[in-house]
Amino acid sequence: MTRLTARVQKVRDELEQLLDDDDDMADLYLSRKLAGASSPVSGSGAPNWFPASPTIGSKISRVSRASALTNHGNENDVEELEMLLEAYFMQIDGTLNRLTTLREYIDDTEDYINIQLDNHRNQLIQLELFLSSGTVCLSFYALIAGIFGMNIPSLGMTMDTCTNGWLAPLD
Repeated sequence: MTRLTARVQKVRDELEQLLDDDDDMADLYLSRKLAGASSPVSGSGAPNWFPASPTIGSKISRVSRASALTNHGNENDVEELEMLLEAYFMQIDGTLNRLTTLREYIDDTEDYINIQLDNHRNQLIQLELFLSSGTVCLSFYALIAGIFGMNIPSLGMTMDTCTNGWLAPLD
């Protein structure tokens, strides 16, 4: 999910950068380049073939390319390309918004599940506390019964041999 969001964000940023630079959009209009390539010699006698990649060549050649393209082309062509790229940008932006909303929904669901788990854990702790306090009460009663149940000779009772060790009161 995070990788997909990062990829969509990267495509959105590239489209935004491309829309901000008119020279790059002029370089992307391939119909004009094809028309320029069919006539290899321009009005000044210099070749009119341009590299396909904007990274090839220096800034000077890029400026001369852009001026040559604007001389040959129509500004309406760049506007058409800009409208097409803006449509793609809007789709990518909508996709990014949906991914962001989905991520927020997933985070909210995780929070809800954690709250439910905390609630169940607290109920188990409460049950354990109740059982432990019940065990302490029962062990206290067992202690009292154990103390009174010991064979301790008392002053009012003696051992009688004819009753086989049963305690009998003094007469």
